[in-house]
Amino acid sequence: MEVKPELEIKVMAEKRDYYEVLGVSRNADAAEIKKAYRKLALQYHPDRNPGDKDAEEKFKEAAEAYDVLSNEEKKRRYDQFGHAGMGGAGGFGGAGMSMDDIFASFGDIFGSFGGFGGFGGGGRSARRVNRGSNLRVKVKLTLEEVATGVEKKIKVKKYVADSHCQGTGAKDGKSFSTCSACHGSGQITRVQNTILGAMQTTSTCPTCGGEGKIINEKCSHCNGEGVELSEEVITLHIPAGVADGMQLSLSGKGNAARRGGECGDLIILIEEIEHAELVRDGNDLLYNTFIGFPEAVLGDSVEIPTLEGKVKVKIEPGTQPGKILRLKGKGIPDVNGYGKGDLLVKVNVWIPKNLSKEDKKTMEELKNQSFLKPTNVDSKKGFFRKVKDFFEN
Repeated sequence: MEVKPELEIKVMAEKRDYYEVLGVSRNADAAEIKKAYRKLALQYHPDRNPGDKDAEEKFKEAAEAYDVLSNEEKKRRYDQFGHAGMGGAGGFGGAGMSMDDIFASFGDIFGSFGGFGGFGGGGRSARRVNRGSNLRVKVKLTLEEVATGVEKKIKVKKYVADSHCQGTGAKDGKSFSTCSACHGSGQITRVQNTILGAMQTTSTCPTCGGEGKIINEKCSHCNGEGVELSEEVITLHIPAGVADGMQLSLSGKGNAARRGGECGDLIILIEEIEHAELVRDGNDLLYNTFIGFPEAVLGDSVEIPTLEGKVKVKIEPGTQPGKILRLKGKGIPDVNGYGKGDLLVKVNVWIPKNLSKEDKKTMEELKNQSFLKPTNVDSKKGFFRKVKDFFEN
């Protein structure tokens, strides 16, 4: 099996919003989503638009949108992270989606149209396509790696197509024949006469299990399964701005399917390593700095850690405890490419607890100094306008 050296995980900014594709609001319930998809699926169905590539693409686009929005977990990730949360793809793994995938997954959508021009796959080959299972791996990233994006190489143990039988499960990859019961279609069609007229039903061929072929002699190496356990080193390109708990999908890098078919996907779960000094809040970073009372009164400069190294920040004279300093663009890039967050520095004034007798005497002398007495203080502002001041700064 040919293995591509690299498959990059990309955030597909050019993808249309799934809600826009189906023409529903973000508050649409499951019934509305299904109804909207059914309408589009029938409108752009290949049997109604033979040879129309544009209609075929819209048919696939609608299916991908429905696959995500009809699944509670996928919909939650999409609502939170957009296309990036899907690894730049829908549940089919993006470009790996085929017509067989759609008819196999959503055949019930077209079911009542079985007698019209092959809707629901009745007029086309509906042979079952095997699909390998997905693999899940956890990738740990530092905040620095999250901020810039990173390349990771991981070794994955998984099932691949057996080289002895080319993944067919048949001896030498040749010892199989077309199923005589379904003639390779994978389905059996029966016509029954009823009081309402002739009724046509289609079901999976019981002889070949929907595969359309019969193995005459099994491969001795894989015992007819068509897969073997192996290891593969996979290069991952993690985009900047991913978040803890986000899942990315790498199409076709999961387990190989039994006796041929499509490989599953590799699901990458992002785990963020806690930073020693900075705390992430969305795309912003938070940091607490401490200064002494004299520095707060007279002003000073302090060193602040950033993801690119330390920077000096000026503390203005008369800085009040709780003051928020905003360092523009020193946060995390938005995973969808909408700019960068900021680094928010909270200034805390350190108050000593254990004083010597001499220290206490000094403080007593300062205590009576008029310039240290609070003057022109708005007692409401400190509490009620705290949140507003945070955003103004």
